[in-house]
Amino acid sequence: MASQNEENLPALSSNAISLDDESQRPLQQDEVELGKRRYSRAWKYFKPVKVNGVSYGLCKYCDRRYKNARNCGTKYMLDHIPKCPNRPRDVQNEGDIGGSYFDQDVSRKQLAHAIILHEYPLSIVDHVGFRNFVASLQPMFKMVSRNTIKNDIMKFFDNLKSQTSKLLEKVTSRIAITTDMWTSNSNKKGFMAITGHFIDDSWRLQSHILRFAYVPAPHDKDALCGALVNCLFDWNLERKISTITVDNSSTNNAMIKTLLDEKLNKKDLLLTGRVFHVRCTAHILNLIVQEGLKVIGDSISKVRDSVLYWIGSAGRIERFEEAARLVHCSCNKKLEYDCPTRWNSTYLMLRTAIEYKEVFRKLSLTDTNYQSYPAE
Repeated sequence: MASQNEENLPALSSNAISLDDESQRPLQQDEVELGKRRYSRAWKYFKPVKVNGVSYGLCKYCDRRYKNARNCGTKYMLDHIPKCPNRPRDVQNEGDIGGSYFDQDVSRKQLAHAIILHEYPLSIVDHVGFRNFVASLQPMFKMVSRNTIKNDIMKFFDNLKSQTSKLLEKVTSRIAITTDMWTSNSNKKGFMAITGHFIDDSWRLQSHILRFAYVPAPHDKDALCGALVNCLFDWNLERKISTITVDNSSTNNAMIKTLLDEKLNKKDLLLTGRVFHVRCTAHILNLIVQEGLKVIGDSISKVRDSVLYWIGSAGRIERFEEAARLVHCSCNKKLEYDCPTRWNSTYLMLRTAIEYKEVFRKLSLTDTNYQSYPAE
């Protein structure tokens, strides 16, 4: 409902006098503060007019007018700007009316982006505390349902996928592919991540995730090859590939052979596919170090068992911390349990454990169940 200071103005009649001839241009700063003695920011978006001797502020983008008497002020004009249906987009983004503009669509996009970025649950839009917090920031924001925000996220994904697809179509260089399989700790399901890397026309390295897909068991060469080929054909990259980088598992070796022999045309590849298969350097380095660690394998196993024992329950953790205080161990680091296939995590485990050497020794004397104390 319109306020008492707000009126519709279909057209300016002959008895309407404009007090500002520059009707379609926002007033300059010196005109607002000096020439016209109009200090409010509202006059950048309104022009003063008189109708039947009554002063009004007329919106420069629509037919809305507001009384401009001394006791009315410009509050209603300022409130009108964010809601004006005809205001240009650049005016919307200036952010100098009341400090900022509110846009429901922009806020929804930012909410969707926050959920994606921080992996918030979709149910966050139903949380009372979150809804109250948003309302305190912007009461005009209409909170959406989880189904609506889900649809917004999918639209966001489709839009980014479309942008990436257009970008890849314009790429004149070849595209290098890296892919890896990993298994979720929670449900033990396998997933494949596929990433494309290329140099754009400005000589900048770009990397884009092309697919992050669930791969049903068993994860043999046919399953991996099928997931990879579907991704390449989906993005129309089968003729643009330079190399594919994978780790050194025998399954990947068989997958690459199937790709070259059955799925791809060697004439479309660099040197007819002779440089197609690139082995992951990080994986090779890990295999080398793991082989070297076998020299101290027994000691590493005892340290690993010791760490696993003392972090196995809340009671053992408290006893370990108490023993550390008794031997005046100043180290505040928590014990780390390594991943046997990552040599750097084994190094971090050993680096922390050696600082608790005296704690392990003391506990080996007081706990008969602790049998994995490493020898000197």
